Amino acid sequence: MTSTTTPARRLIILGVALAAGAAVLGTPAAVAATPPEGAYWHTRTLMTEPHPERFGTRAHPYSLVERFVGVRWNAPDGRAWYGGQRLGTLPKTAADRKAWRRDGSPSTWSESLDGKTVKLSTKPGRGSVSPALKGHDQFEFAGQRLTYDEVQRLPADPAQLKAWLMKAGQVGREMDLAAWVEETLPLLLHDIPAPMQVRAAAYQALLSLPGARVDGEAKDELGRSGAALVIDRPGGKAKGAPSTRVRMIVDTGRMVLLAVDQLGTSGGRASAEWSYRKTMVEVGWTDAPPAAPALS
Repeated sequence: MTSTTTPARRLIILGVALAAGAAVLGTPAAVAATPPEGAYWHTRTLMTEPHPERFGTRAHPYSLVERFVGVRWNAPDGRAWYGGQRLGTLPKTAADRKAWRRDGSPSTWSESLDGKTVKLSTKPGRGSVSPALKGHDQFEFAGQRLTYDEVQRLPADPAQLKAWLMKAGQVGREMDLAAWVEETLPLLLHDIPAPMQVRAAAYQALLSLPGARVDGEAKDELGRSGAALVIDRPGGKAKGAPSTRVRMIVDTGRMVLLAVDQLGTSGGRASAEWSYRKTMVEVGWTDAPPAAPALS
């Protein structure tokens, strides 16, 4: 996310004022500040992305997926640490796995089927963690850097929350504001330590968006159950603009995002560039200090 500009910082004040004055408008005011429940707000995310190129032979081509783990710790006083690890590249589906075996089960790739240079391996990389760079040591949300107290004072009403985001999105934003609000709302369900009432407001705001619907109960790849929330986004007016279907699994008891899958299609075909899967392995407070991720 980009660093806060002076106008963007003013939007925080406007947003908090909007929430504080919400009672006058006949809607609930922002919730009282919730004290931290641990030393760090911690997230551990597993990301799976399809590689855009094909591999193997013309007779037996196959697709690959790349996997990454991202970790982050935020202390209430603004200190932050980021880390990650590459988990290795694997065949995408069972059919791709069969074609990969016909190709000799390679463990590294330096060239795609079409001759493009790549550097891929099935072997995991080494995990790392380091303090955030100067200027990225607060809770980054909606293009702004918020203090812990400001996070606690975000609007706890769906309409007021969307209004706050619309104001924040007016600063240095090139993409459509409505689409930006739709992409930003899920962050409140895992990315920052927003109070339960604010997370619930974010979930209700997501349900109110065009193309959104609840699709029963589902399980993520870790076997955890939650409500499936699907949002269909039609392609833009530009030729070849992709359509996407976003499917989230939300633990509505904790109001925490468990997983999100995005499938992009362009011209009736799946688009690797616009498709991914994220699983929020860990979300919440912890007293365990920052440490590099490890396969254990």
